Amino acid sequence: MLKTISLLTASNIFMTTAWYYHLKHTGWPLWKAIVLSWLIALFEYMLMVPANRIGFADGYSAFQLKIVQEVITLVVFSFFAVLVLKEPFQLKYLVSFCFLLGAVYFMFRN
Repeated sequence: MLKTISLLTASNIFMTTAWYYHLKHTGWPLWKAIVLSWLIALFEYMLMVPANRIGFADGYSAFQLKIVQEVITLVVFSFFAVLVLKEPFQLKYLVSFCFLLGAVYFMFRN
């Protein structure tokens, strides 16, 4: 699972950048933001597809892989929003993440 989580984390760094980096550059024309986002997203797909295949081959269900991916996405996004977009992190976000961790617990519980 460590290899899957590592690949999912790397892919989410690329995807978060593709989806949100252009918000720092609101003066860019829309076409430029779209083209740059698609170029960055290509690397995300090159990591996400192998991550899911490896995880699935290791016996994890698609549902389990998706829940793990969503938690990773929110952790990566939180760092990105605070460090790159300079948005404040609020307590309500932490509470929301705790509920998601509960979802992970129940997803992997036998």
